Amino acid sequence: MGLLSVFGVVCFHFPELLTSREFRAVYNEGFARHLLLVGLVAAFILGTLAILRDRNKRIAAVGVGSATLAVLLGGTNVQFDGIGATPYSLGLDWFVISLFFSALVFVPLERYLGKRRMSPLRRGWRTDMTYFFMSHVLVQFILILVTASTSTIAGLAAFPALKDAIQSLPVWAQFLIAVFVADMAQALLHRAYHNVPWLWRFHAVHHSSREMDWLAGSRIHFVEIVLTRSIVLLPLLVLGFSTAAVNAYVILVGLQAVVAHANIGVRFGWLEYLLVLPRYHHWHHARQQDYIDVNYAIHLPLVDMLMGTFKLPRDQAQWPEEYGVMKLETVPQGILKQHLMPFRGRKTFDDYVD
Repeated sequence: MGLLSVFGVVCFHFPELLTSREFRAVYNEGFARHLLLVGLVAAFILGTLAILRDRNKRIAAVGVGSATLAVLLGGTNVQFDGIGATPYSLGLDWFVISLFFSALVFVPLERYLGKRRMSPLRRGWRTDMTYFFMSHVLVQFILILVTASTSTIAGLAAFPALKDAIQSLPVWAQFLIAVFVADMAQALLHRAYHNVPWLWRFHAVHHSSREMDWLAGSRIHFVEIVLTRSIVLLPLLVLGFSTAAVNAYVILVGLQAVVAHANIGVRFGWLEYLLVLPRYHHWHHARQQDYIDVNYAIHLPLVDMLMGTFKLPRDQAQWPEEYGVMKLETVPQGILKQHLMPFRGRKTFDDYVD
């Protein structure tokens, strides 16, 4: 909360450079100021209580100190003129708001409904938080790369009759079809990540997480982010789904990607065979030989059933005992080393998470 408050104040000081034009359309200045006030108050209260209770005193001190710095930098009283147009900007506001509400929802859920008892500050949380930061702050540049890689191909592959047929459907029907089409494309690419050695070098970063929670899904190599989003978006553009249907699908992707990795041990019964839920995807991350080539879908288990890669223990109380790549020494620690890893000749590293 304290660090997010500092980032929020900095966004008020440099809105043209640090806030995303597209995301600013979703909220207003009043909302941002009230959210900043909530963050400041929470940081001071929770940090002080943690210090008094002698729990995580160092982290609590960082939170209180950061909140104090945010107040000294102007707090909720920072004034700015009209936001001018800039060709490029960082999505720091998207990071702040997304992290705030994600933590607000998933930290309590995992505490009371989690399959495993573990702290939000579990091993590797700093690395995953850095990935979360990178993917959100660089969102505009990721979109530019994805658009550049798909727009030309989509323009060449024109199917007017098919596009007209799809766009004649109601938006809800387009959305359901888009989910199936995109999930099939994603699952095929996902399987390639696991079976093509040079692609696995990138995807191994994602599987290197030794703990599974809502934040673990953020650990994705930048190359994989661009490649996956391009491949998944391409068939939706080629087939001519409406903007509303595509936007609805993008929202679903963001939500389900977090939920699928979350540490939520609820028994969903028959829903586990209809939707990809935490236990289903956790088995995909299991450090277990029998599960290294299964459960590639991110939305619909039906896709894995059609591909012959569906596998889920019938006993809903059965969860993986361990997560991570089979050969732990093949992925180093830290976002920088993990991003360089696919391009390095070395096959093993001494600094890995055991």
